[in-house]
Amino acid sequence: MTGCGGSGEDAEALPQGPSYAGVPATVDGLKVPARVQGEDIALATDRDGFAPRFWPGVNLGTTLPGTFPGQLAPTRKDYDRWLNGMGELGVRLLRVYTILPPHFYEAFAAHNTAHPDRPIHLLHGVWIPEDEFIEGRDAYALLDDWKAELSDAVAVVHGDANLPERPGHASGRYRADISQWLLGWSLGVEWDPQAVEETNRKNAGKGPYRGRYIRASADANPMESWIAAGMDHVATLEAKRGWSRPLTFTNWVTTDPLEHPSEAAEKEDLVSIDATHVRATEAWPGGVFASYHVYPYYPDFLRWEYRDAKAADGTTDPYAGYLRALRAHHRGMPIMVTEFGVPASLGAAHRGPIGRDQGGHSEQAAGKIDASLLQRIREERYAGGVLFAWADEWFKFTWNTAELELPPERRALWRNALTNEEHFGIVAVEPGRKPTKVLDGDDRDWTASTSQSIAESAGPVEDVRATHDAGGLWLRVRLREDRAWERGPIRIGFGVTGKGNRGLPGTNGADPRADHGVIVGPGEKATLLQAAWLDPLPWLYGIAYDYVPFDQAAMRTSSGAWSRPRQLLNRPQNVPGVGPQPAEFHDLSRLRWGTADPDAPGFDHRNLVMGRGKVLELRVPWALLGYSDPSSHQVLRGRKDGTVTSERTGRVSISVQAGSDAPLRTAGYDWEDWSTVEFHERRKAGWGAVRREMATGAAKGPASGD
Repeated sequence: MTGCGGSGEDAEALPQGPSYAGVPATVDGLKVPARVQGEDIALATDRDGFAPRFWPGVNLGTTLPGTFPGQLAPTRKDYDRWLNGMGELGVRLLRVYTILPPHFYEAFAAHNTAHPDRPIHLLHGVWIPEDEFIEGRDAYALLDDWKAELSDAVAVVHGDANLPERPGHASGRYRADISQWLLGWSLGVEWDPQAVEETNRKNAGKGPYRGRYIRASADANPMESWIAAGMDHVATLEAKRGWSRPLTFTNWVTTDPLEHPSEAAEKEDLVSIDATHVRATEAWPGGVFASYHVYPYYPDFLRWEYRDAKAADGTTDPYAGYLRALRAHHRGMPIMVTEFGVPASLGAAHRGPIGRDQGGHSEQAAGKIDASLLQRIREERYAGGVLFAWADEWFKFTWNTAELELPPERRALWRNALTNEEHFGIVAVEPGRKPTKVLDGDDRDWTASTSQSIAESAGPVEDVRATHDAGGLWLRVRLREDRAWERGPIRIGFGVTGKGNRGLPGTNGADPRADHGVIVGPGEKATLLQAAWLDPLPWLYGIAYDYVPFDQAAMRTSSGAWSRPRQLLNRPQNVPGVGPQPAEFHDLSRLRWGTADPDAPGFDHRNLVMGRGKVLELRVPWALLGYSDPSSHQVLRGRKDGTVTSERTGRVSISVQAGSDAPLRTAGYDWEDWSTVEFHERRKAGWGAVRREMATGAAKGPASGD
């Protein structure tokens, strides 16, 4: 594993703003590092009293490649490296979701002690037992367990905890007191709307919660009262230690307090959780603020209700329109967006207005979009914006690939280029202790020690080499003639299943073993084809739902029919006030041509094919070859009941055909199963855009004070 790569942009002169070095003040006998002040969250300083600040930040996950959240795998070295990188990015607020191991707090204290003039403040989350909440649909049955977790969290941040080992939870001896840098608490999760609705129904007779520090208003529903009880529990514990600070609870667009008449999915506007129904008493000087996860592409009403909204600069921006409506509802109290962003991924999961899709972006485009979203958050007078996320996480899943990653317990062992959720980080986390290869049309890195020779010939294809990593299969083809792909197609066949598909298309049966094919050229282009019987879309969305057309004859094993891979982005729906909308798809068949060298002009991490002179290089993501888990040689198979399963396979057969010559059959390629992974980190090409906007926001401060 290596650290974040350097960036010349770090030397760029950026706007200088006010200091974020806080000194807790004493208010009514309590130490207050920050407090709610009108619609701002103001930092206690030694010179200006409580001074409003805009809080640009990032969210930090809990995993490394090959691990899941409950394993809490990052080490002290990881946290030290990440915190230093955050400082260079200009992060003023770090959000964590749950209690982390002791070495996180030790690293956090050490970083801020070493940087007293530019500390990073912390917004600390505390999860609920979410699975039990969704299954039991009664938050009140979980209140005691949640309070126990809240109690542990308060003790942890004050360096006063000894937590026993529990599966899925952090444990150990906590002695690093980071309370002076704890900006506030953010409690809870993205609330499941059906569980919230049922909680309200089951507890309809309960009156509003009335605590010493936090209270629910008379019009609060039972779920809001339950949240108020948890917040009051934290406030009580903090006050006993002599502290007060801002409190919030996690919320998201699905359970926002606004009405959305154009939302087609009932559950996305089923129930509201309203932060204005949870209030701090005069005994709690830290105050209460609202916070939301707000992405620009989901739910779908964001495409319809705010399509004509204008941003502060007069341009059309539905995201700004939604932020403005949400801000207006919370008039008089601070509101922060604690998750936002778009992923830099090959795959996608949803379309968003003005190109802000859930995936399919280059790193440069994603960085610019992230920066523009942070700008809109500040312009609409929010107290801060916390980008999701610091680093890519391989365990993540999303709705349109989750069923294709089998077995799911091995998901974290490989990097799926089609799962957008794995690619939100401002830092790329990539396979290998160092890059496997550089896709640039130069084969000097294809040495005998780093790749396998799988074929040599006297024909138009001189030789072929292959290798792999946790992200995909790599292939280098050396041709006899310069740029042979300009004069005619180069056809590459991959036989993954061992069952074939009656020959590559357009070849009169050449390579009947192949069930996937890449057609390179003529010219600088490449197209991926798959055997129609291996396409998961007809199985998942044709048989049971009729979202996609399907041909049962083509879906028979080795049918000889071919298709172009694509992803379903949205099911057909009838949008109220707009009308029927067809299913939406994302084309995956066009393999991007160009360099994937991060230091080269024209870099795009989504590029998969590159050729120069006699050298042709390909990087084919595992999911585009039909793998459900390459680490255990599992490939997808459709079933007649409209589901998919997986089966074990073996060596991949590989053939290469140049022009009209007979294809060169190689020895194929195989690898050993793996259960551990190595990785390296790299600052994405969008780093500079985000860094500039974070500096601009911090320098200008709250938009209400511009």
